[in-house]
Order: sequence, then C-alpha cells, then structure tokens
Amino acid sequence: MKRLVFAVFCCWVLSVQAAVEVYSFANSAQEQRYKKLISELRCLVCQNQNLADSNADLAKDLRRQIHEMLLKGADDKQVVAYMVARYGDFVLYRPPFKLSTALLWIGPFLILVFGILILIIFIRRQGHKAVTELSEQEHARARQLLDGNDDSL
Repeated sequence: MKRLVFAVFCCWVLSVQAAVEVYSFANSAQEQRYKKLISELRCLVCQNQNLADSNADLAKDLRRQIHEMLLKGADDKQVVAYMVARYGDFVLYRPPFKLSTALLWIGPFLILVFGILILIIFIRRQGHKAVTELSEQEHARARQLLDGNDDSL
C-alpha cells in the first residue's frame, strides 16, 4: 500500500512539473524583457489577468509567441505593436489615449465630478430647509413620551 501511495505521489509531482513552461533566453536582459512584456499585456480570455498570471491556452500561446519574437530579435515596441495589430488595444493594460479609449481615461473623473456636484447640491438643500419649531402641545406630548407617562397605550 505504501508503494502505491508513493507511486501515485510521484506521478502527481511529475505531472505538476510538466505543466510549468520553461523558456530559454540568450541572456538575462532578454528574459527580463520577456517578463516585463507578459506582465504588461492582458490575457484576452481571463478577466483582469495579465499573460504572466493566466493559465488559459491562449495566454500560453501568446507567451510562446512573445518568446519566439524576442529570440528573433524583435524589440518591445515591435512585440506590442504586433499584439495590438492582432488583438486591438484591449490587449494593453494601459491603452493609449485616443478617441476610442477616451471614456476609459476620462470616465472615472466625470463620475467623481458628477458625484461631488450631487453631494454639494444635496448639502445646500439641507441647509436651506426651514427648521420648524414644535408647539407647546407637541413639547408637552414629547415630555410625556420621554418620561414614560404615556396614557394612550
């Protein structure tokens, strides 16, 4: 039984190790560029994950493509331009500011300004409300309720 458990454990360890991608680079600078690129490019399948963190098949293919392009001598701008040409600005975590992405950049500020304006209007309206004074009868009723001398219960 111990041998069976050991054999299953060994198979599991080997299968986990086989899932790890290993890429070889000409130098450490190329490897650093690779790591930077896969951390700055978005996985198109996963929600809010970069290529470095994603295990999706498309992310694996894109990592392989980036690796091959770097080995062929492409610089970072060429790799990014290739990805943008193929997949659009969505592949970038920081899309460039242009007409089609203006709402992404300006939208949060517009929402903030709109919220502040609503808050200011609300506060000003609260300040302009007239304070209504209680009549003597209402004061007496409130004192009765607070003292616990409510005969109406």
